[in-house]
Amino acid sequence: MAIPSDLEIANAADLKPLTAIADSAGIPHEFLELYGSGAAKIQLEAIDALKDRDNAKYVVISAITPTPLGEGKTTTTVGLGQAFKHIGRSATVAIRQPSMGPTFGIKGGAAGGGYSQVVPMDLFNLHLTGDMHAVTAAHNMCAAVLDAHLFHGNDLGLDLHNITWRRVLDINDRSLRNVTLGLGGRLDGIPRESGFDITAASEVMAALALATSLQDLRVRMGNIVVGYTSANTPVTAEELGVAGAMTVILREAIKPNLMQTLEGTPALVHTGPFGNIATGNSSIIADQIGIKSGDFLLTEAGFGADMGAERFFNIKCRYSGLSPDAAVLVATVRGLKAHSGNHKIVAGRPLPEALLAENPDEVHAGGDNLRKQLENMKIHGVTPVVAINTFPEDKEADLAAIAEIATEYGALSARCTHFADGGAGATELAEAVSQAAEEESSFAPLYGDEMPLRDKIRTVAQRVYGAEDVSFTAQANKQLNGYEENGFGHLPVCIAKTHLSISSDPKLLGAPTGWTLPVREVRASVGAGFVYPICGDMRTMPGLGKNPAAHNIDIDADGNIVGLS
Repeated sequence: MAIPSDLEIANAADLKPLTAIADSAGIPHEFLELYGSGAAKIQLEAIDALKDRDNAKYVVISAITPTPLGEGKTTTTVGLGQAFKHIGRSATVAIRQPSMGPTFGIKGGAAGGGYSQVVPMDLFNLHLTGDMHAVTAAHNMCAAVLDAHLFHGNDLGLDLHNITWRRVLDINDRSLRNVTLGLGGRLDGIPRESGFDITAASEVMAALALATSLQDLRVRMGNIVVGYTSANTPVTAEELGVAGAMTVILREAIKPNLMQTLEGTPALVHTGPFGNIATGNSSIIADQIGIKSGDFLLTEAGFGADMGAERFFNIKCRYSGLSPDAAVLVATVRGLKAHSGNHKIVAGRPLPEALLAENPDEVHAGGDNLRKQLENMKIHGVTPVVAINTFPEDKEADLAAIAEIATEYGALSARCTHFADGGAGATELAEAVSQAAEEESSFAPLYGDEMPLRDKIRTVAQRVYGAEDVSFTAQANKQLNGYEENGFGHLPVCIAKTHLSISSDPKLLGAPTGWTLPVREVRASVGAGFVYPICGDMRTMPGLGKNPAAHNIDIDADGNIVGLS
């Protein structure tokens, strides 16, 4: 029997009162701020109220290097969270809030899928409690104050050609990537070139995700560097006098959102930093609450283990002080066959017939990617479990090949059918994760704060990506020197590169070796708390395709949303 659409399943869900969801997570009602029946804010005072409870087992969910279709990390996170109830344990899931840009673009929503979703799905994907808009407003408030400062005399001496702060919008709009500001008459501002990024790429979003308290967020807002003087001295939001106002705008957005899965598992949905140039992880504050709310806290890290999980280990955990007990690595037959180099998967098109044919040799050939990503978990001292995300068209020999690779690397594995079967389809995975989380963790970041920036970049490139070397352009070297001279050398690095390859070249599949990571330029998100080298062409404002998802989304005669996926 065909599975109904995600929206149909979500609309048919029998939602529990959020007070009941809070009860199951042990969160007192006094800390809830209800936003209708679908979501609630959790006051930060809950962190202190829950502090004496034992910590849950902390599990990060990652994946092999994804194909354009994705490998099902969010669906697996939700399905696994539901599965623990089936084996007599409790879990909370923590995931990012999606940007509306991809929701109306090509990717669609990010609430999971099938019978493993966070609901209400339409609320989750559209606005939720308004956090995205608060981030947009706080970011653009800083931009407005900056331009007003320039107009009124530029007392701080900002170099008009070295202003790094742009504006943001939570919609895909390529025409805004590069703009000229201040056109018109003398009273309309100082003309200068700038542009827009998508809100998920905002440093404000990254700072919100990494903040540990409202006071910490205030410090991070003040540390944001908006540009430089002609002497290359950084100018901050604190010096502009806008950091306090930005924090005030974010006063509600810093509170995590409580929702539920289709089976009533608590879901903490909070922040949505870009996965390419920022951490790609949900907030530390959500984890501070979730770690006290059951037997397991499952937190998803964006893209493959070389991306979101590496940043989880080396940036998020560095600031949170939390240590993971286990990791889940999602793998699919189609994904590993694609990494063999024999097939091309294109979003929106049917899978190639040859890819669907049984061929375990192709799985093993593409399995180099799984092997490297398992190694990437282990070098951080974390025990991985392979979640074999199973589809109806998968063949037995192909599925067995994935399990063989996991066994070869000493990792447990489990087949999952949570998309079709909900939590009941991931109980084997829940048992495996329970076993892995009981092993003694030797988690440690790959590098210390004191390591020079170039060495931090080289460490990640060689140990996580498998690069032979790293090259730096003259511009990148100059920027790195400037950051270290300005006191930013202690910050961790967040390497901006493609998510479609472990390397910086999206065409290199599997686990390539013998290549050099080319660092084109380096930027600093000082307020968020990291430096990000840019390798390749990184777009921070997506564009819409010829037939975006927006074409299919509408309201029916009864006021119901249709076409959302």
